[in-house]
Order: sequence, then C-alpha cells, then structure tokens
Amino acid sequence: MVKQVYIVPHTHWDREWFFSAAKAKVYLLKDLKDVINLLENNEDYKCFLLDGQASLIVDYLHWRPQDMDRVKKLVQTNKLNIGPWYTQTDQYLVSGESIVNNLLIGMQKSERLGGYLNVAYVPDSFGQESSMPQIYQDLGITDAVLYRGFSTDNVKKSEFIWQGEDGSKINVYRMAAGYFVGGVIDETKLKEIMEREPFKIIPEQATTNNLLLPNGSDMAPIRFDLPSFVDKLNKSNSKYQFKISTIMDYINAVKADDPNLVVLSGEQDCGRDMRVHKSIYSSRADIKKYNTKLQYYLSNIMEPLLVMGDYFDLEYPRAAVQDIWKKMFENAAHDSMGNCVSDAVNEDIKLRYKQVADIATGLVDITLRQIATKISNNDNPITLTVFNTLPFVRNDVVNKTLYSPSRNFKLQANDGSEISYEVNSIKDVTELILGSTIQLDPGREIYYPKKVYEINIDLYLTNIPAFGYRQCYLLPLEDSILGLNKPKKDSVIENDFYKIKANQDGSLDILDKLNNYNYRNQAIIEENGDDGDSYNYSPPEDDLVIYSTEQENRIRTYSNKLRSKIIICFDFKVPSNLQKRAKKITDVSMPVKLEVSLNQSSKIINFKIDIDNRWAKSHRLCVNFDSQIMTKVSIADIQFGSIKRPLVKERELAEWSKSPDNWQERPISINTMQSFVALSQKTRCMGVVSNGVREYECVGIDNRVIRLTIFRTYGMLGKRDLLYRPGRASGDETVPTPAAQLNKKLSFDFALILEQTEYDQTDLANIVKEFETPLLVYEYAEFLNGRLTFPFNPVSRSYEQEFSLFKTDGNLTISTIEKSQQGAGYIVRLYNPLFHVVTDRMIFAKHPKLVQLVNLKGNKIKDLTIKANIVEIPQIEHAKFVTIYFEV
Repeated sequence: MVKQVYIVPHTHWDREWFFSAAKAKVYLLKDLKDVINLLENNEDYKCFLLDGQASLIVDYLHWRPQDMDRVKKLVQTNKLNIGPWYTQTDQYLVSGESIVNNLLIGMQKSERLGGYLNVAYVPDSFGQESSMPQIYQDLGITDAVLYRGFSTDNVKKSEFIWQGEDGSKINVYRMAAGYFVGGVIDETKLKEIMEREPFKIIPEQATTNNLLLPNGSDMAPIRFDLPSFVDKLNKSNSKYQFKISTIMDYINAVKADDPNLVVLSGEQDCGRDMRVHKSIYSSRADIKKYNTKLQYYLSNIMEPLLVMGDYFDLEYPRAAVQDIWKKMFENAAHDSMGNCVSDAVNEDIKLRYKQVADIATGLVDITLRQIATKISNNDNPITLTVFNTLPFVRNDVVNKTLYSPSRNFKLQANDGSEISYEVNSIKDVTELILGSTIQLDPGREIYYPKKVYEINIDLYLTNIPAFGYRQCYLLPLEDSILGLNKPKKDSVIENDFYKIKANQDGSLDILDKLNNYNYRNQAIIEENGDDGDSYNYSPPEDDLVIYSTEQENRIRTYSNKLRSKIIICFDFKVPSNLQKRAKKITDVSMPVKLEVSLNQSSKIINFKIDIDNRWAKSHRLCVNFDSQIMTKVSIADIQFGSIKRPLVKERELAEWSKSPDNWQERPISINTMQSFVALSQKTRCMGVVSNGVREYECVGIDNRVIRLTIFRTYGMLGKRDLLYRPGRASGDETVPTPAAQLNKKLSFDFALILEQTEYDQTDLANIVKEFETPLLVYEYAEFLNGRLTFPFNPVSRSYEQEFSLFKTDGNLTISTIEKSQQGAGYIVRLYNPLFHVVTDRMIFAKHPKLVQLVNLKGNKIKDLTIKANIVEIPQIEHAKFVTIYFEV
C-alpha cells in the first residue's frame, strides 16, 4: 500500500539566539513577505506553518501594517497557520500563569487575524512538562505535535496518548526525525529518501500509513521550488505519495485510520534520542533570578492588587498588564529562557525584565497609594497600610524602611493594639525629604515636621485580613536616641520552631524543636568546576571540589525580639580557571557571606548568600542540605501541583553505561522545580525553597542530600565533547560568552522548611507561597509627597480601616487572582499540591452576585451554589487546578 507523506512547509523561528531580536525582525520581514507572496500567487503552495507562535505575525504587521488584509485572508483560508502560542515557551522554568497567558494572548492575537491552529505545536522546547496536558485540555486543545523529551525506549511509535501528572490526556504526534528533517534531503537520492537515515525512522515509527515530514529549519526561508520538488519526489517513488499539507491534514488522516495508541505518562525529559539540556536551568543565574522574582511578583502581588484596585473602582490597566506579559513571553521563549544565547541577547533579556519590573512596581505603587489615601485615618497624619494579597489571614515579621519625625515612636493598629517593632538603623534625612516636599496648594496647611529620620525596622504584623488590608499608624513620641542591636558573643539563634547553632567549620546544626530532631552539618557550600556551555553543566575531566567546611570563616550573631541572624563570612580560595583546577591550584579569592535568619513565629529559615565572583571562571557553586531521610523519590512542585521523581535514573544510567553512543545526553538527575523540592518520610520532611536558580540534585549517601545550585559559569555558547553531552556542540561553538562567567558580585536567597510529618500531611506549599508573597506596607504622610512619592490631589478618606474581599480555608494553593478577560468579575485559580483529594471553600465578606466554575478561557462550566456567603469548591484531585469566576 502506498504511504501518504504530508510535507508541512514551516520555519522554526528563534526570536533571538546568537543574533538579537531586533536583527531577527529585520530578517523576518523579508522572509514573511516571501511567504505571503508565494501563498497568494502560487496555487500549488497550499499552506505554511508559522512555528505555532503568533508573535511573529504580530512583529511583521507592526512594521508592515499595509499587509494586514492580505494576512487575514491567508489565515482565514487556512493557508497561513498561526498560533496558538504567543511565543514558543520553555515549559520547566516558566510559571503556570505565564504558560496560560502565553496561550491565551496567542489565541486572542491569532483570532483577530482569522483564527489559530488549535494544536499544541512545540517543535524545540527542551522537554515536555507534565502539567501541559491539563493546560491544553482546559483550553480546548486535544492534539499536540511535539519533539523533544520523548524516548523510544518508553514509546516506540510516533503517535500516542500522553497523560499528564493530573491524569489529563492529549493525543501526541511526535516529529519522529525532528522539525528540520525535511530540510536535509539529498536531491541526488530521491528514490531512497524514506529508506535511509534520518528519514527511515518516520515510517518505522508511524502507527498508520500517514507520515509527517516537516520541511523547514531554524530561521529558514520558505523554499520557493517546493511544489516542483514534490513533483520530483512523487516521480521518483512508488511506495510513497508526497503532498504539501497542513498539520491538521496529517492529524485528521491519522485519526481517520483510528490506530490503537499506547498511553505514556508523566514528564518527558529524556535525552536519549534528542537533547533536552537538563542543566540549562542554571545558565546565567543572574537572569534566572530576575525571572523567578518577577513571576512571583506578577501573579502573587501585582495581579491580585490590581483586582483590589478594580474593586475600589480604580481603572484596571488591561493594556499595561498585557504589555507586561508580552515582554515576559518574549523572555520565556525557549532559547531566551534557557539563556543559551549570546551576551548581547542576554543584555536584551535583562532590559525587558527591567522594563517589566519598572511597569509592574509602578502599577503596584500607584494602586497602593490610591487605596491607602482613601482609607479613614482617624486624623493621624502618618499611616501604614498593610496589604495582604493571599486569601488567608496572615501574621508575619516584615522589614520596612519608614520615615518618622522622631527616633522614638509607637506603631498602632486600627483597633488600638500596639505593633511590636525593633529598630535596625537610623539616619537623619530632614534636608533630603523636607527640601523636596511638593504641595499642589501651598496655602493649604499640612502636617510638616521639623525633623525626618529614615529608620529601618522589623515589625510584627498580626491578623492581617485575607485578601485585604489593615490600617495602622505611626505615632511620634518625644525624640530620644535609641540603642541599636550589637553582635552577640555566642553563635546560636532560635525561635518557636528552631534552634540553630553555627559550628566552627561554618556548617549549621538545626534543631527542629517540634520534632526534637537535630539536623547536623547543614548548609555546606560546595564549589567545583564547570566544563560546560550555555546549554549544559558538565564537570571537568579533572575536577577539584571545594567545601566551605575547609575554608577559614568568621561568625557573627545578631538578635532582637522579632528577628535573629547568623552571618558567616568564608574566605574561599578557588582555582581561577579549569587549567589551574586540573593542577589543584587555588590561586584566587572568592569571598562568600552566608546570612541565616529566623523570624518570630515562622517556620521558614531564611538564607541569603553574597559571593564576590570577580576572579574565578568556569565553575559552579551549590549549597547542600542533608535531610537524613531515607526515601527513593524527591518531591518538587510543578506549575499546578507536585511531582515525585526518582533520586537517580538507575535504569537509564545502566543503559548509558552499556552504550553511551546511543544517547544524546547522559541521563543525569539534575532537575528543576517551580519553588521547592522536598524529601519526606513518615515523621519528617525537609523542603528547600529557591528564590533564584530553581535547580537541584539529590546526592551523597543514599542520595539524601539536597544540593541546590546557586550559580554556574562558563565562557562559550556551545562546546563539543562534554562529559555529560558528548559529540557535536549545541548551538554554536564559535560564539564566546564572557559575560556568562558572571565575574561580578552576586547575591541569591533561598529558604529551608522542616516539617514533622510526611509531605502529604504538611502545608508546605502554602508556607512557600507566603515566602514568595510578602505583606506590603505602604507609608503615607503629606510631607513625603515629592522625592519619595509622587504628589496627588487631596482625596476624601471614606474607606473602612479594615477590609477583606474573601478568604479560603487554605487547603488548596493559590496560583493567582486576576481580573477576568471576559466578564466584569474576577478569576481565582487554585490547585492541589498534595497527592490526595482536597476540598476547600471560598468565604466572601459579603454575598457575591455570581460564582462559577470556568475553564482557562473563562467560559462557564457550571454555576456554584452560594450558601451564607460560602461556596464549596468541588473536590480537587492531585495536581489539578480549578478556575473560579466571581462577581461581587
């Protein structure tokens, strides 16, 4: 029987790589103009696939708006396939909200031009994350054309069903020989095309007589002579019939034959048949940290706070929010997110993050200001409004810099209760502040003190309402000189949960008071060489591993009623480069300061590490926590839930040892998480939380040590013949990346949480959510208008001093609270981080008008019953999310 080969003309367009996004747009302008002309003028050129990302056509039309009608006609007639993505996103390093919004905005942009390809087309992202089937399904996508991460050891055929962590399923049509295979056809051997490598695996792995042959490559222009070339193929072959087709032509043909498809479960990150760059998670750690913090900020603080502002009749800045997300999507593209790009491109990525940070913090600041200044202040001139963007009541110690007319003052909540605080530093800034005060009406009398002090304090805030605010006050007292904290002589800090002792070698002994279990020799810093490139960490053939316990150190301890900390300064001596490392020569200094702090009544142990990395090259820094827990799996959070991973890929490593030439990458167990990784047994659980690089590996005796990557450095975009990735170079081995050596001062923070039961009985995910989502304290006084806050016209203070919109029981974990893109109400997305079924409730402060269960597009699934302002959320299974729409 003749096999039908569906040739899909396309281009895989990396928006930036070793060239910049600006240059790529120039090339894109020329190439897309050729595509449009050919599709319009050559009837035999039936279609073209624009890489599944709508941003390309958006960029093109931004510079060539005169082609809008032409593009719309081609999209509407299915000749030009665009979307559903906005950009071809990475899947492991971006948040769930980033992925959802990427698809939603990509679909919206495509629909305005005539429609989107309703297929999850992902040709080149480095592996397939196991939340994706659920996301695709909830957006109405049931078919996916994918490439990287799947192993023929696990699924022999190129068509199968992929089941995600939550159980959702999607049909997968894997590009058996890659997205570029149609661009490497030797025209002198057309008769043999499907009978030899790399083409022969396509019919071998197909479940039907319908075969997919993508024709295109990285940034490749459209092939002008493709129709005539297809004629040559057909004349040269009797077993195969070739035709130019859309992706949907191929998918529909396979479905019509109704093959019996096997089910493959879980995340797909195998580097056997194609590279997935498992340790790309730590490339350019300085930029990775930027992404981590901004993702938290957008979903945990900015979006919820803008909802609060909308509730109080502030105009919702929809266009600004979409602009923020579009910039994040540009950075989420797989090469940009992996930072496997040139130094010049990394500078562009940093600039976009800076722009996002500036816009997002500006929106937050103006929203805080507009709400805070309308809250009743009981005629107190200096207010501190505390905002909580999480849906449960919170108590926390917050570090804040305040401006006070006196060095001595009282902090008071709206109910008259006194707020405990401790002063860390005081500075007289009278001239700076009062010299820049702006009054729009200079004749109007305002509170204008004689002195102003900048005072950094720790303050203990209690009973802050769920998704709401509480008004507090700074009440000046008679000025006096305050004594500040001085270092303690001992090396011990403690709170209600932990007692931490710094040992002479710089390691920590951490006593879990609730469990009476002492975790000895913790937080050991490990430095070693990195012979890898921008894609992969790889150890040198002759390495030298250096530990903090071998370095000279100095220990200081500080403590007050609210916060205590240990500061350990290490005098690391390390090799300056790989050549010196091979000779075991430690010829440069790398000063490291590790700060460990405890807040009153908090289960979070906070760490901050500062490194002076100006002199060492091609190395890696990690921190090790020995869980002393015997288990076979690690537990890490993913976009909308959690996943169990084997500590070591034993079967894969055995296969690698027997035949490494059959593998593209060594099957290492370096993994990533969204926020935390945990090791757990019945009576203990250790969770490590990263606020920077989110990469870990379980090492040591019985693999019980969680090794968190702090950073790694390298000097080339691509290199060949790495220990962990043999053979050809990934990317380009001619492009140096000196900035990736990170020869500068670096700072990262992370945390440790210890629990007294197994993971599935803990509240670890919600504790981590609090770590990522600080309470916001907004200070306002009219004399501060000017240098510190932009001036506003006076407003009336009519809002209540305490407010809460709604709360939950806190059984599920919040993903975000945002303004609905369709209705007048709001969206709440929650997910189950545990491995058993969970129920929860939404309790509203006043009776809501409407509460509905909706899908990711905001379309109603069903109405939810409201009883006495309470809505019961349907039972949520492991790693499932639920999206709820409500109007109040």
